Amino acid sequence: MHIAEGFLPWQHAAAWTAAAAPFVVHGVRSLTAAVRADPEAKLLLGASGAFCFVLSALKIPSVTGSCSHPTGAGLGAILFRPPVMAALGTLTLLFQALLLAHGGLTTLGANVFSMAVVGPWVGYGSYRLVRAAARSLPETTAVGTAVFTGAALASLSTYTVTSLQLAMAFPDPSGGLLGAFVKFGAIFSVTQVPLAIIEGLVTVVIIRLLTTASRGELLRLGVLRRSAGGGAATAAADGKAA
Repeated sequence: MHIAEGFLPWQHAAAWTAAAAPFVVHGVRSLTAAVRADPEAKLLLGASGAFCFVLSALKIPSVTGSCSHPTGAGLGAILFRPPVMAALGTLTLLFQALLLAHGGLTTLGANVFSMAVVGPWVGYGSYRLVRAAARSLPETTAVGTAVFTGAALASLSTYTVTSLQLAMAFPDPSGGLLGAFVKFGAIFSVTQVPLAIIEGLVTVVIIRLLTTASRGELLRLGVLRRSAGGGAATAAADGKAA
């Protein structure tokens, strides 16, 4: 990830494009609805897209036809939910293919499916599970643990799907699909496991900075929870800021 231009057989490229298309259409609608419902979130939406673009533009050679890098998809999924990240991730991958020759147009559907569809959903799902399991912990600890888990697993799941995509296109002569999947996954894991850990830590730092600078926005998005009696104080603070 990103899978290079022309690397997949056309049948596989077309199939992954068809699989990703409904998620992208839904994502564009969700993004439009999110902006209309909360116009003040435009800046944070842009920052989430920029975060994804910058992190996923870092290229570390991993295997022929592909590369390793952070994805940045976990942050947007946690803040705005996975459908919105499908739209932001698709824009990121499209611009990278056109401007940086990173990925490609024929492989755009496959890259979108792994990084902008599966990654955000796995990241958001794991974030919600950990957030619920850690509800008895102090909020800073609970949020930090959940965000780290979500961001790290969003990155790892992206590369798991990419390994599967490459294995389906190029099965191992002796081990078949499973053998190829294990080989691709093993090669990716050398670079991707530490990258996922680093990405999780960086995302936690970003959320903590936003907690200080944009606490009201995180409350509206549901990332932070209002304490009993804290809602009135927050509303009063928002009113003064307005």
